[in-house]
Amino acid sequence: MSTMMKVSEFVSRLGDSCKAIAKIVLLSRRATAPHRCEKKSDKVVILANGPSLKTTIEQYGAKLLELPTVAVNFMANTPQFAELRPDYYVLADPHFFRGTENENVASLWKALATVGWRMTLCVPASELAHSRELLARFGNGKSPELQLATFNFVGIEGFDWLENMAYSSGRAMPRPRNVLIPAIMTAMAAGYKEIYLTGADHSWLETIRVTDANNVVSVQPHFYADSKTELKRSETEYRGYRLHDILKSFYTAFRSYHRLARYAATRNVSIYNATPSSYIDAFPRRGL
Repeated sequence: MSTMMKVSEFVSRLGDSCKAIAKIVLLSRRATAPHRCEKKSDKVVILANGPSLKTTIEQYGAKLLELPTVAVNFMANTPQFAELRPDYYVLADPHFFRGTENENVASLWKALATVGWRMTLCVPASELAHSRELLARFGNGKSPELQLATFNFVGIEGFDWLENMAYSSGRAMPRPRNVLIPAIMTAMAAGYKEIYLTGADHSWLETIRVTDANNVVSVQPHFYADSKTELKRSETEYRGYRLHDILKSFYTAFRSYHRLARYAATRNVSIYNATPSSYIDAFPRRGL
């Protein structure tokens, strides 16, 4: 690398680090890490909602019952939720906390609020009070088994030492585009040393298109069938955004996985991608 490129990279990292410090100071709150579940294993499986998860569950359903698992997003609205009985559940998108007039979101909170086994619900620290209100509204205190933990949904970049300090303290995380990075960080915070990613297809590039009215549309498939209401919401999710903005967000997401892989190595944590045909290229491939 030439001297000019080194200087340019240093200046860029310096700028990112200054922004990161400002975000941490202004946005971060005290986070409460989840406890290890009762299953005796250093291995945890994250159940992302990509279409490949259906095949994974069919092939490894019995094994998934034996291992600690992390569910995300709308999985609680599926039959597989009660079948797999996940130990952790992660929500990050503001839609889950502000969209309770949506029937799918309301059903989700009802399922979480009445869960019949020990599970830890992990939410952004900024949404803790609101989450308690939603659980009380939809469950009326029916689930003493449900515990709450929090994380800071604050994405940063900067010098390696700053990232390491911010991530290990729970004050921030690599810049997330969706719930997968919070789920991985939650698993690390709980002390797991082997993290397996399933359902992490990330095949967004296969679904994106631009209509004749210059609207960007990307309806991303899941392992379950989306309701008509959710499909309609997804079709308008990118309204007002330009294609280059969406592609830039993809770039940020995939780069963040490489930053996360670097950080995980400093913590002696191994992250494996067990998702067939996944677009994520930051983690070694290994089956369950």
